[in-house]
Amino acid sequence: MFGLPGIQLDPIFDALARQNVLELTTARHEQAVAYMADGYARSSGKPGIGVVVPGPGVLNALAGLATAYACNTPVLLICGQIDSTLIGSGRGALHEIPDQTGILRSLTRWHARASYACEIPALVAEALAFLESGAGPAALEVPVDVLHELAEERMETAEPRPMEPNVASRPIREVGPQGSEALSLIRDSERPLLLVGGGCRGRDAVALLTRAAERLGAPVVVTENAKGVIDARHELAFERTAYRRLLDHSDLVLALGTRFVDAEARDLPTGNARTVVVNTDPVVLERQPENTHALRLDAATLLAEIVESDRPAARDGWSGALLADAGDFVEEQRGRIAPQLKYLEAIRRHLPDGGILVGEYTQIGYAASFAFPCRTPRDFIWPGYQGTLGYGFATAIGAAIGNDGPVVSVTGDGGFSWTMEELSTLARERPPLTTIIFNDGHYANVRRLQNLVYEGREIASDLTNPDYMVLADAFGIPATRVASAEELDAALSSAIGTHGPQLIEVSVGEFPSPWHLGF
Repeated sequence: MFGLPGIQLDPIFDALARQNVLELTTARHEQAVAYMADGYARSSGKPGIGVVVPGPGVLNALAGLATAYACNTPVLLICGQIDSTLIGSGRGALHEIPDQTGILRSLTRWHARASYACEIPALVAEALAFLESGAGPAALEVPVDVLHELAEERMETAEPRPMEPNVASRPIREVGPQGSEALSLIRDSERPLLLVGGGCRGRDAVALLTRAAERLGAPVVVTENAKGVIDARHELAFERTAYRRLLDHSDLVLALGTRFVDAEARDLPTGNARTVVVNTDPVVLERQPENTHALRLDAATLLAEIVESDRPAARDGWSGALLADAGDFVEEQRGRIAPQLKYLEAIRRHLPDGGILVGEYTQIGYAASFAFPCRTPRDFIWPGYQGTLGYGFATAIGAAIGNDGPVVSVTGDGGFSWTMEELSTLARERPPLTTIIFNDGHYANVRRLQNLVYEGREIASDLTNPDYMVLADAFGIPATRVASAEELDAALSSAIGTHGPQLIEVSVGEFPSPWHLGF
């Protein structure tokens, strides 16, 4: 568990003090509590549990909860509440805010509030069962008077309540076990193209995806939240930069577990190809055009049907020349961000199998989301469409606590400032985390847009930073400063694999824009 104590949580923390089953990591800010739970969950495959006080504690955690919502991360946020007799009264009880329940419901896929102590075990069991479904974060509110009650209850397993999103209109077609229209389209396609998102990160989908792609002879384009679901070294694996190039030759796009939109939330083009969109979220399926085959289905189920289908394996539709052309196009596009690639290549060279890179919205993080080759679904962690600046460092702490292998956090001097107080948590827990701060003295993306769009009127984009060497030393964390990719390479050779935390500051200038590398 990750959390911060407070008067409305005293019974929970007293219970934690009286047992030796659950390990508690105490953060310095509730935002970091949610981020650490996210990093723990996405890197370990286990639920990430956070606990925060009501009111300001809940509000502080919302950036992390919104990120978990965007990435469908199995995070359970256990939230304190004021005395149940005062909820909604507006009397000004300590930490009271209007409609805390409504706020939490808007950013979770499952929510409950305990009214009696005897309800807590069943609600926790139901929440954990929901997290196992992979549908996203959950929140459980427990008023302080309920926490002070005594009850004798046994924890039981439970079935999660289904999602009930607020969507309407046309029915969503479901795939059957045999002979569905979608499977017929896939069976008849000459050049199917698979576009896979975070909904394919589950164990079953990962185990089937490469086999299905090989059976279809189909290239697989991964979104940033699906990196590593197919090994980047596989001949059929492509980053999303290749999508439009491959689409020129495709007659069927099979979108699995993805929202199927670009960075500006616009529907992705499909050209002349037929389209099948497979997702468990009705909201995603509801907005698909009428001519799209929208299936409310877990990706693993359809992948299993493809693997077991009677379609002849690996047709000749996707020739080696077409795949090579797409690969050449990607390399040409990547060449325009050569400075960032040199740093990413140094990280990839030293990060072993089982190591994790946590990116965020910084120049190297952007580039990593397009250009860092991943081998497993847990190699790369990213804030998804929420774009939460400051996400990387605290999330990486959670990932490092949840794993035995090395973790690297790539952050900028702008994003790092959001949660740099968690150096305290890093110093106390001492997980194997190497934090790389790329320091250019600016919010670089803000400044780029000011120069490109607003005639160079720079405002609020320059930063005043601490001396990171002195800051790290104050917390007893080994640190070094470098000024090139070659120097970073040398620093990583000794930092990664070292037990405990390390901090590396990289002094950099302006990088070329990576934005052309997306869909």
